[in-house]
Amino acid sequence: MSTLANTLTIGQVAERSGVPTTALRFYEDRGLITSQRTAGNQRRFARSILRRIAFIRSAQRIGLSLEEISQALATLPHDHAPTKADWARLSSQWRQELDARIDALQRLRDNLTGCIGCGCLSLKSCALQNQDDDMARFGPGAPGLKPATEGGR
Repeated sequence: MSTLANTLTIGQVAERSGVPTTALRFYEDRGLITSQRTAGNQRRFARSILRRIAFIRSAQRIGLSLEEISQALATLPHDHAPTKADWARLSSQWRQELDARIDALQRLRDNLTGCIGCGCLSLKSCALQNQDDDMARFGPGAPGLKPATEGGR
């Protein structure tokens, strides 16, 4: 962003993205987005920042940490708006992680429906039941609810 012409103020970015100005400042402090400053020290953002913010919000909605988001954004160009190929490369890198999260959520949904429905009165079929600690050999947590990529049962 070499010039401040045709840029957006923080208020305009907030309005266009639906993200509060406080969150935009936080994202900037964390290095997720960047701005230039006017002579009066006001922030000005390139219009392409709206895509980055949409990406950040979408990634947060699916449970990715800001660290994971930051690592992904670091692979995108900083001197120009990312191309379709840049976004495709980034999304392909996350495919395995997203598939594992989908698997974990489906296991959770499928196994908990029975427990919630029966009030855990049917411990013979409960995925969380661990009588005599038989599941300890599969590691900590609830192995019946882990995604397959983590050794879920």
